[in-house]
Amino acid sequence: MVTKNNITLSNLQKDLHKIANPEKAKLLARFFKTGKGQYGEGDLFLGITVPESRKIAIKYGDLPLSDISKLIKNKYHEARLIALLILVHKYKLLSARQGLAEKSSPRSDLGEKEIVDFYLAHTKYINNWDLVDLSAGYIVGDYLFSTRKVLAEKILINLAKSKNIWERRIAIISTFAFIYKRESDWTFRIVKMLLNDKHDLIHKACGWMLREAGKRASERELTDFLDIHSLQMPRTMLRYAIERLPEKKRLYYLRLK
Repeated sequence: MVTKNNITLSNLQKDLHKIANPEKAKLLARFFKTGKGQYGEGDLFLGITVPESRKIAIKYGDLPLSDISKLIKNKYHEARLIALLILVHKYKLLSARQGLAEKSSPRSDLGEKEIVDFYLAHTKYINNWDLVDLSAGYIVGDYLFSTRKVLAEKILINLAKSKNIWERRIAIISTFAFIYKRESDWTFRIVKMLLNDKHDLIHKACGWMLREAGKRASERELTDFLDIHSLQMPRTMLRYAIERLPEKKRLYYLRLK
């Protein structure tokens, strides 16, 4: 039985090392490009899968932000991922409670804001694509869509202009929360800012969000965007963007390149 007394950073770290798998750690280090000059250079792995990480995050969901601040700075990739998954868990619980509270009293986003502020203050440690993809839309994106759309102008634009590749990826992946609600304007706006980005991981992220915008929001809006910008797009971005279009349309845009 898990009690409040068990929910400590020390116990979480013990659990991590109990299930660490050195062989998996080697595979993950290669998969996440940790070699010299690669995007994940120097990152260290314990060899823990995402499902295992999710279980630990749920178990330690009541860990205070003061401890999460330490965990997110951990040298091991999986520890940082678990810190982010705990934040997502906390944010979703708060958001659900706020939704219930709206029925009887005015909504207050103070708890959610604290988590978003924490997240944005720790982007230095959100330093690989999986860490971004499993957290940004659920925290930053949801917050901006649900309670503070007016802040999107400041937060998403600043992130998209960042010299840090992961902050730029946070900007575009955060727009998935808007896409999920069938609003794609912010996706198109951030992609336009990132069309000339030099990094393949930004090309893939932008293409992915464009594809989702066409799938969940409006295929017509996607093709209108492609009609204007496809020639400027890196080929990888375009390929990702058109994956779910009918074959005739896919071939049309590919032939333009």
